[in-house]
Amino acid sequence: MYAQAASSFTTVRDLLRFAVSRFNQAGLTYGHGTDNAHDEAAYLILTTLKLPIDRLEPYLDARLLPTEVKDVVDLIERRAEEKVPVAYLTHEAWQGEFSFYVDERVLVPRSFIYELLGEPLQPWIEHPELVHRALDLCTGSGCLAIQLAHHYPDAEIDAVDISLDALEVAAINVQNYGLEEQIQLIHSDLCEGLEEPYDLIIANPPYVDAESVDALPQEYLHEPEIALGSGEDGLDATREILRRAPDLLTEHGVLLVEIGHNREMLEECFPNLPFMWMETASGDGFVFLLTRDDLIKGLELDEAAE
Repeated sequence: MYAQAASSFTTVRDLLRFAVSRFNQAGLTYGHGTDNAHDEAAYLILTTLKLPIDRLEPYLDARLLPTEVKDVVDLIERRAEEKVPVAYLTHEAWQGEFSFYVDERVLVPRSFIYELLGEPLQPWIEHPELVHRALDLCTGSGCLAIQLAHHYPDAEIDAVDISLDALEVAAINVQNYGLEEQIQLIHSDLCEGLEEPYDLIIANPPYVDAESVDALPQEYLHEPEIALGSGEDGLDATREILRRAPDLLTEHGVLLVEIGHNREMLEECFPNLPFMWMETASGDGFVFLLTRDDLIKGLELDEAAE
């Protein structure tokens, strides 16, 4: 089927129809940048052909070279048959207006935190220049560290990950954005070895519970497991971050952490922490904010209640 397509198709329209049909037939799972077969196919085709990803219509009837058709069909086959996320096939992922290099050494960027940097944090960080030092825990591809640098251009930024493979990918992105002087990449297990206090700490740690990891669709199994699961209830990394954060925040420092669908479990574990749940495009239960004062007081009450 794929060989026949590669030898007979001539236009983007041909490829788009074929890709949508194959993706629907394969019963793919989406969630790495698109949520349906048509958008997934359009993105794959346009990116592979080095065309603008937001302008499909003008190119639908453009005639392609046989080599171009083959390149696209090969990727359609891998997406449908191997269920590899498109971002790993194109080595590109987007967050907002930012494009990042990615491969299977890192998660495909999809954190909600990027929506909250800058203006949404003004109630707690009135001016960008008040962020002198910032920390991105579990940086992965470095996508959030790079967006920190965009919103807080005067800040020194540390980007930490336990995976040397991930830090290699992050280094590519930091270099692509010319931020080698502003972003320091650090190999560490969460907060280990960090001492200097930060005005802002963000973290998108592993937070999938063990049961959910076992049930993940095949697409997600292409991602590094170390970046997905975090203990039986998915909160092992978050507990460690909460425990260490008071010592790593400045007097008026702010902590911003993504925890997925674990809000109820987290609030049960830390009943005295006044979590501020931030509004994102997907809802208000996925990312929490705490100030240093809130952390210290809440953790002390939780310890006293034990």
